[in-house]
Amino acid sequence: MTTEVTTEKARRGAFSSRKVFIFAAIGSAVGLGNIWRFPYVAYENGGGAFLVPYLVALFCAGLPFLYLDYALGHRFRGSAPLSFARLSRPAEAIGWWQVGVCFMIAVYYAAVIAWALRYTFFSVNTAWGDDPETFFMKDFLQTGDLTVDLTVVAGVLVPMAIVWLAVIVVMVVGVEKGIGLTSVVAIPILVVAFLVLVVRSLFLPGATEGLEAFFTPDWSTLTHAGVWAAAFGQIFFSLSIGFGIMITYASYVGRDTDMTGSGTVVGLANSSFELLAGIGVFAALGFMAQAQGVAVDEVVGGGVGLAFITFPTIIGEATGGALIGVLFFGSLVVAGITSLVSVLEVVVSAVRDKFEMSRPMAAAVVSIPAAVISLVFFSTASGLYVLDILDHFINQFGILLVAMVSMVVVAWSLRALPQLADHMNQHGSVKLLLWWRLLVGVVVPIALAYLAFDSFRAVVETPYGGYPAWMIALFGWGAAASVMVAGYLLAPIPWRAGTTLQVPAEDTEGGER
Repeated sequence: MTTEVTTEKARRGAFSSRKVFIFAAIGSAVGLGNIWRFPYVAYENGGGAFLVPYLVALFCAGLPFLYLDYALGHRFRGSAPLSFARLSRPAEAIGWWQVGVCFMIAVYYAAVIAWALRYTFFSVNTAWGDDPETFFMKDFLQTGDLTVDLTVVAGVLVPMAIVWLAVIVVMVVGVEKGIGLTSVVAIPILVVAFLVLVVRSLFLPGATEGLEAFFTPDWSTLTHAGVWAAAFGQIFFSLSIGFGIMITYASYVGRDTDMTGSGTVVGLANSSFELLAGIGVFAALGFMAQAQGVAVDEVVGGGVGLAFITFPTIIGEATGGALIGVLFFGSLVVAGITSLVSVLEVVVSAVRDKFEMSRPMAAAVVSIPAAVISLVFFSTASGLYVLDILDHFINQFGILLVAMVSMVVVAWSLRALPQLADHMNQHGSVKLLLWWRLLVGVVVPIALAYLAFDSFRAVVETPYGGYPAWMIALFGWGAAASVMVAGYLLAPIPWRAGTTLQVPAEDTEGGER
């Protein structure tokens, strides 16, 4: 048994310790959405009062689902498709559906990292001048009409190529020396840089007004279903659960590792970083509001606009703005890289498990085509538009749907929750008892179904973003459907000779608890 385990670890790769695994998992969870999505969502949904549904969502949905992903990967010792196949052969398609979602995310996620990389240098001399919006949309991205324009934008192409080169190197090097080492180095740097950013923001004039706007609770919002849906959605999207990442990472961890304790650390670290981001962002927004002589609610925004239009405005007006800019955009780059590596690893791991490939070959087969597609579509004048559509539909009708389906299949069709709980309870400090099965089998699927239905209703009632119907059909519905179809086309392909679908024995190979 020991020889088999050692051979498997050498073939697939493994994290050397629990600490490395936790850093990698935090690196995946803490991404762009933590920095630019959470502050806006919290503000729009009750301010300080939003923390109530947010914490409920964390403990009733986020952590239970995270434990489920960990259980699948850690018990069945494989990528998402292999773990599902070992659980039940027909369920393998779900794993490939998750792989397709991750591939789609990777091709557009790199573009935003490239923008942040360029803006890190723009911050030094506030290259955007007095009109950050025109600079971002016209001078930098060179956007035009709402259509597909494949005119290459050199200012985006070059940093994107650099991002992809760095990521490909990490993927080729492997699990421990590539992903693990990158996370162990990057996460402390990210935390320190962001702490410095937050402290600097807190000393800006008007910071207090910004924080009051952020934390002042509107308790009446707790009676609104939409606020609770927003909380569940934020937790769900920010924890990297439901689309294969945590299944893959958990498969690289020693058998006697405390997985539930590790999951709790990851979940709390992710939420702590989101709260830190909220404090830093709103302190800066308070300064901007005071400088412009307007109320805080007139300068609040989220997403790309917050990062590349609002923050450059703040940087241009604040004393020591260059430092704020370098720290802010540098943090986006670091957080983005660790998240991009994690979504690519889902695909690389699946390809290695399914086909007879070495690590460098699998990394090249996955990463090079992803890089080419990414550069073709997102280093062009219409890159922002394609990215916006693809991101919305893959998140709402890719991640949400596959997560809901996987949970229902595991809990109800295969009735696998008891065996997964038993596995996690062997070494876990948080025991998964009846409460976990009720949450995973009932509460979370209902929450995901509501989120998916609400998103579908919104898109049907009003075409997303005002884009032409053909663009929504191609890059929206088409992309979301293609990853599902791909899952069911890849599943019947035979596994390589060295990969067995037998459920691994509950061995104890040693590891750090």
